This record gives sequence, C-alpha cells and structure tokens, in this order.
Amino acid sequence: MTLVMKFGGTSMGDADRIRCCADLVHKHGGGRSVVAVVSAMSGTTDVLLELASAAAAGNRAVSHKLLGDLRARHEEAARTLGANATVAITALLDKLDALIAGLTAVGELTARSRDAVVSFGERLAVILMGAALGCPALTGHEAGIVTNDEFGEAEPLMDLTLFQLRQTLEPLLATSKRVAVTGFIAGTQHGVISTLGRGGSDYTATLIGAALKPDEIWIWSDVDGLMTANPKVVPAARLLESITFAEAIEMGWFGAKSMHPRALEPAATHRIPVRMRSTFNPECPGTLITDAATSNRVVRSVLSVQNAALVTISGATMVGRPGTAARIFDALARRGVNILMISQSVSEAGISLVVSGSQLDRARAALDAQLVRTGVARELSVEPSMTVVAVVGSGMRGTPGVAARVFGAIAKNGINVSAIAQGSSELSISFVVHAESGHRAVQTLHSEFGLDQ
Repeated sequence: MTLVMKFGGTSMGDADRIRCCADLVHKHGGGRSVVAVVSAMSGTTDVLLELASAAAAGNRAVSHKLLGDLRARHEEAARTLGANATVAITALLDKLDALIAGLTAVGELTARSRDAVVSFGERLAVILMGAALGCPALTGHEAGIVTNDEFGEAEPLMDLTLFQLRQTLEPLLATSKRVAVTGFIAGTQHGVISTLGRGGSDYTATLIGAALKPDEIWIWSDVDGLMTANPKVVPAARLLESITFAEAIEMGWFGAKSMHPRALEPAATHRIPVRMRSTFNPECPGTLITDAATSNRVVRSVLSVQNAALVTISGATMVGRPGTAARIFDALARRGVNILMISQSVSEAGISLVVSGSQLDRARAALDAQLVRTGVARELSVEPSMTVVAVVGSGMRGTPGVAARVFGAIAKNGINVSAIAQGSSELSISFVVHAESGHRAVQTLHSEFGLDQ
C-alpha cells in the first residue's frame, strides 16, 4: 500500500512549513509507504532564473547578492532541521557558487545551463525534506526519470522512466517506508540535468504514481481543491468534491488552479486517483480526480481567461483554399504564440483565434507577414482586452439545450459574444466577451446552473 504526495513551493516555504509537510506524510501515511515529491521553496525558482541571467550578463554585484540571499535562507532552514542537512546544503550551495562563476566567465546562458541553475531549487528542498522525514533524498534523475534533450521542456522517455522508477524506489520503500524525491527536474540519457517545464513537479508525482501504482496521488498546495469558479470572481463558489480526469484536464486548459493537463496524463492513463488538498487546511478532504466521478450536475465549473485578444483573419481568397489554416498555425508557432481558442465559419471566409494579450503583437506581425502581405487573406482585425469564458462539465455530453441555456442567460444580461467554440467531446463550451463583461458572464452562468447551491 503506497501513497505519492507532492508538496508545492508555498507548502515548503520555510523550516516550519517543511516540518508541517513531514508531519502530514507521517500522519496520513500510517503503515503505508510514501514518496514525498517536493518543489523548491517558494520564490526560489524565480531567484535562480534571475541569478542565471545576471551571471550571463556578467553582473557580479547582483549575482553576489542573490547567492547570499539563497544561502542565508536555505542554511537557516537547514540549521533548524538538523546538522546533517546543514552540511549537505552548504556543499550544494558551494556547487551553485562554482556554476555561477563559470557562467559569469563564459558570459553565455543556454537552455541547458539554465536548467542546471534552476535545478538547485528542488535539489536544496529535497535535502531539507529528507532531513525532516529522516529518509533517503533523491533527485528525479537518481530516482529514474530520463528525458530527451529538450532542455526547459523535456519529455520523459516513458517506458524507460517507469521501469527505472520501479527499480529504484520499490527497494528503498521496502526498507525505509519514506523517500523524498525532487519534482520538476530529471536527466537525459547522458546524465545531464533537464527540467520538465510547467507543472513539472506534479508531472513527477504522476510519473512515480504510474510506476508504483499507489492507492492515490495527493497534490498538496495552498488551495483546498478545485472550485466551481474563481472565488475572487464568484464569492459563492464551492469546492468540487470529485471530478473526472477529462473535466480536470479541461479546467487546466482554462486556467483553473488545477494540475497542468500534461501532468494528469500518466495518472489518467493508469487510472490512479489524484486528490488535490491544502497544507494550510489539511482537514479539508479536497477534490478527488478519478476515472469516473459521478455527479447529477450538467455543468461543474465556470472559468475565465483574462487578458486575451481576438484575432480574425478573413477574405474571400481563403474560401476553398487548402492549407490556409495550416499556414496560420505555422506562422504563429514559428513566433512562439500559443492559441487559446479557435472559431471558424463554415464558409471558410474567416478564422478567429484567441491569444494571450502579451503575445498579441507577435501574433499580429506574424499573420500580417505570412497571410495578408502574401495575398492569402484580405484582412486582419484585432480586438484586444477580451476574456474567454468556459463552461465545463461531463454532464453536458448528450444533454440537449445546454448551449441554449448558456447563451440565453448571457443575452438576458446584455452581454455580447464575439466568438464561440465547442469541441466534439462536448465537455466544454467556450466563448469570448469584452473584458469589462467577463466577470459578469461568469457570475451569470454560475447562478444559471445553480453551482452556488
């Protein structure tokens, strides 16, 4: 019987918080084996990124200050947690000093060297958690996670990773019952440090879960679980006791405080329940994500993505021309622009895309150069300051009239809809409104579907 518990950065904020996490492992682990996956102490990753940039720029004054702050914070936590931790923390920080000195001398920062610097956050944190639990402490690579060479956003070599995780962790758990492992970081087949990108610590936890087949995977953070809406937008929002993997993935895409969709995949594939809980309110059971959660509600959550922009490419020259959509997507991909939503008319005379407001200028420049100036499209129009609203729920599938209720309620409240999209899975309906109507749209639909009851 095994549990995998992942602890986020806010839960690992200082020695007292780390001890709290260790207590939760002992309390809920009981006689079961537990793998504790840890993130870097809160704020550490941002400091390390700043440190890497300062070193590459040759800014010794900034590097010296940042290194001093990191050393003071981690050595203080280590002194609180035990002498062995102090020795290990000091030795690891000395290695970071040497790495930064090398980057400063070279004056260059690659994706590979950035991963090396950033990895120190989790490597320091796992030493502290190992001291608090009195158990072995491993990096993700030492535990068995092997990736490709895409530094910054590495992908695990899945079969090899799962095999090696079992080979490494099962014997350790058989003897010690507790093992601490770094989240977020792994290594290539040549032993070079790599990172798993956004949601990487959650991803580590679900990879370990896929290998060990635990009873559940617990994601401990600073929120109780998934909500029916953002409580800052809808004060009456409620905690969702259980949802399906498919619903959680949809919610993750639309910005809910959920796990990154990629991180959920190993658990969903191997049908391992995931529970989201808060270390700041540990008595709350949180939200259980399973393969087949049941609910009599058609809609489970209403979400929104703010600071978005609507870009529309139109023109009669697009009608019937194969490859137009491919050219649009390729142009945006080349400029690193992520598409949040797509809406296209049947006539093919127009395609509307939603992108983040921060990427609007890049998107506009790419589409103007690749489509308008080449005659593939006639016009490019842009609406900044938009909000994407999404209604999510597996009960929508096959239920007549859901879209009518959604847009009827929106119309009654005088809210104009600029674009609409619904996937064939029928798990969500998303639409775009002007930013000033975003909160009102979410509040309207939350009430319409009785999610506050």
